[in-house]
Amino acid sequence: MLKLQMYINGNWVDSKMNEMSEVINPANGEVIAEAVVGDVEDTRKAIEAARVAFDSGVWSDLPAAERADYLFKIADKLEQNAMELSRIESSNTGKPYREAEFDIADAVNCFRYHAGLVTKPNGQTYPVSDPVQALVVREPIGVCGLIAPWNFPLLTGAWKIAPALAAGNTIIFKPSGVTPITTVKLFEIMEEVGIPKGVANLVMGGGSTVGNEIAESDKVDMISFTGSTATGRSIMTNASGNIKNISLELGGKSPNIVFADADLETAIDYALNGIFMNAGQVCNAGSRLLLEESIHDEFVNKLVEKAQAIRVGPGNQDSTEMGALVSESHMNKVLSYIQAGIEEGAKLACGGKRITENGLEKGYFIEPTIFVDTTPDMKIVQEEIFGPVLVVQKFKNEAEAIQLANDTPYGLAAGVFSQDGAKALRTIKKVRAGITWVNAYNLAYNEAPWGGYKQSGIGRGLGTFGLEEFTEVKQININLQVEPTNWFGDQE
Repeated sequence: MLKLQMYINGNWVDSKMNEMSEVINPANGEVIAEAVVGDVEDTRKAIEAARVAFDSGVWSDLPAAERADYLFKIADKLEQNAMELSRIESSNTGKPYREAEFDIADAVNCFRYHAGLVTKPNGQTYPVSDPVQALVVREPIGVCGLIAPWNFPLLTGAWKIAPALAAGNTIIFKPSGVTPITTVKLFEIMEEVGIPKGVANLVMGGGSTVGNEIAESDKVDMISFTGSTATGRSIMTNASGNIKNISLELGGKSPNIVFADADLETAIDYALNGIFMNAGQVCNAGSRLLLEESIHDEFVNKLVEKAQAIRVGPGNQDSTEMGALVSESHMNKVLSYIQAGIEEGAKLACGGKRITENGLEKGYFIEPTIFVDTTPDMKIVQEEIFGPVLVVQKFKNEAEAIQLANDTPYGLAAGVFSQDGAKALRTIKKVRAGITWVNAYNLAYNEAPWGGYKQSGIGRGLGTFGLEEFTEVKQININLQVEPTNWFGDQE
């Protein structure tokens, strides 16, 4: 049995509690690893190690090019082990191997992108009226607590670790206890390439213990969290003690708007991808499909036909197009939302049940599910389900499409499909969301910022914006005329 330990101050360690948690393959319910469960004491040791490492300058004082070299080496080793990591990610998350393979490749690119970015010019100078050279530089924030979700374990880890380290910070990383395996493998790689001890620390454990301690600690200068909006609120409260920098990428209930003049085959293809990739367990999932009335019936009929043909199964089967949900408890949560939709009067166009046939009875599989005849006040329309459940809404015109699109507390992502470029741009500009597409959905790039409006979060990851999240801005003014001002001297 694979045993996963924590990595604190350059050492692989067990928890002081001597407690372990089981890591499950959601495709069959089998235990594939045991992970150490850390507590407050373990977390404090990791924080102290990161604090000492940062204050010593062992990492932050390195030239940017040297830090970049470490990141390039990490990327190379991830790439060398991509097949094994993809296999592990698939078995731990339940997602198809082809999706896991894409995640690992994107993580590799993320480390390389930030390694290259950190050596590029990032300061400013200002012409001022006095004989002064005024300039701005960016410096590392300090000790960063990074808390990642379970749906894209290695990829979201890379999205946080790469820019944090590139900028010169030290880190305490908390993965999800549900999907920690590839994160441990990443830290093994960081140890192999020689990251100085104390710079990168890994603590596993519950959010109420490890997560809260990281958020509350006065020795932590920043929190970067990806997860639910409810947990994000808690982190904001706990982080207020020492006014930490906060970056939060939270929930979504993202609209995918299709006008009658859209290329329907393309829109259907992206609608499927937007909700059924990773079994809908995606923060930016296009979970609300807004259709112009005149195409509603035709679009839904074609969409349902294709959704029912999706091949659901274990991630390690080549034929699988949609895998299992990550855990039994999460599967039951999604099923409870489906039941709520039925009770509220929405109509199931397809799906709605757990799959227990063809050898899938031990796994956590749900049929691709589509609801029609929904109303904006329904729970399934307003709340994030985080599963393979699509709700369809109708609109009469552009104004109503925009109104419906903005009618939730979230603002993470949105898509618009139309062959009228002016209309598509008008619409997307009025939708309150941070990640948007026109005639596409679900595309993501390391070069572009990632984050949302409203209750979908604060700050941005990726791109130049993501690197800046892990820096402080310092103003430096250099007096070029070194002589007394006589401000308080003789006024004659």
